[in-house]
Amino acid sequence: MARETDRRSSGTVRVMEPVLSDVDCLARSLGEPEAFELIFERHFDAIHKYLHRRVGRDLADELAAETFASAFEGRASCRAGDSALPWLYGIATNLLRRRFRAERRQLRAYARRGVDRGVVYEDEAEARAEGSSFGARLASALAAMRPRERDALLLYALCDLSYDEIALALDVPVGTVRTWLHRARRRAQRVLATETNVFPLARPGAELNE
Repeated sequence: MARETDRRSSGTVRVMEPVLSDVDCLARSLGEPEAFELIFERHFDAIHKYLHRRVGRDLADELAAETFASAFEGRASCRAGDSALPWLYGIATNLLRRRFRAERRQLRAYARRGVDRGVVYEDEAEARAEGSSFGARLASALAAMRPRERDALLLYALCDLSYDEIALALDVPVGTVRTWLHRARRRAQRVLATETNVFPLARPGAELNE
């Protein structure tokens, strides 16, 4: 557990509050619930962005709040490593499954008319305008995937999770993650045969081994 220090002009050193890891925050929150606020502050933006890109702004607001409420209730059973983020992504993904129809409708709408600019974060606007992440053809490919395969692919591509982290998030063996990603890549390749600047798994020759 690292400690921050504050060296004053007088030469004296004041030891400040410890910088708690996610694991420490979760453990402390069992006796001091307010400690969970650090988990919220550190990871809310990432969770909201993930949900936003999958189901749009309105549902993202609701599901992000539900994600942290569920995480707080289940914090005693968290199996997170250094970061709680993969665990939180898993909770968010489980909540998304209950809104499967909403996501499917959105993907089909993208497939018909292209990118809906209303669900794009500002820092992604230029890339999206050039035909990346949720272009019409990619949306069609995603809509055609089995839900669990799509979940694995989007956790890999949007959230930059490792295979082990995806396995933790989805509560499955790493071998299952590899299988799902392989199937998702093959399905995406059939739809995106000429694309070269989308998800890494959609490019011909992309490696599944890390």
